[in-house]
Amino acid sequence: MSSQKLHILAIDDDQSILLMISRYFEDEGFRVSTAESAKGLLDRIQLDKPDVLLIDIVLPGEDGLQVAREVRAQSDLGIIMLTSRPDVVDHIVALELGADDYVVKPFNLRELHARIKTVLRRTRPDRDKLEARHCDDVICFDGWSLSAERRQLRNPLNREVPLTTGEFDLLLAFASRPGRVFDRDTLMQVTHRRGREVFDRTVDAQVARLRKKIEAAPHRPALIKSVRGIGYVFTGQVSRSQASIREHG
Repeated sequence: MSSQKLHILAIDDDQSILLMISRYFEDEGFRVSTAESAKGLLDRIQLDKPDVLLIDIVLPGEDGLQVAREVRAQSDLGIIMLTSRPDVVDHIVALELGADDYVVKPFNLRELHARIKTVLRRTRPDRDKLEARHCDDVICFDGWSLSAERRQLRNPLNREVPLTTGEFDLLLAFASRPGRVFDRDTLMQVTHRRGREVFDRTVDAQVARLRKKIEAAPHRPALIKSVRGIGYVFTGQVSRSQASIREHG
């Protein structure tokens, strides 16, 4: 295992929250940096290269959602929004802007830890094994290939297409069960959002973002189709293959 510590950058104007996050995750072996504002954040990300960004939606004089949008436009690092707002619209907007996840204050640190690990599986897929040769169960559909083990999607030109954690989990569920009609409650569970104060539009927003990445015409989807009054169905032609893949760092 690599000796390099995974780096969390937490931004919140509440010093007690920053202290709590720092103490817990440093004890868990992470490197933790904190800030009370997002001023100069893009430069700091380039310099410090964090693995995960935790950012409060409400910052003094700043919009955490806009900050998340700017970060996502320039970086694929994991983004988890922190919010004390019960308004689910904020949660939906955060996901639409490219955040991987969100947690509602007051949050349990063990739950936050689990969510960070889930995000890291997308953004740092087994970096200590980049030169390893292994067999990978790949789901293929319409020229695309989806690796559950590596949490990686490649388009028909064999180029990797970045997906957020929620997008990947949705696509994996769809492609693993082509032809099955998924209702929104099931898809909410697939994306690990059961028990939160969310509603159907959360799933709809993620499906819309996923369509933009895999559909030739997102407004006339050929792969992920809506089923009126129920949810969605995946209609791509799916096959599985065992592929020996060599990754290159």
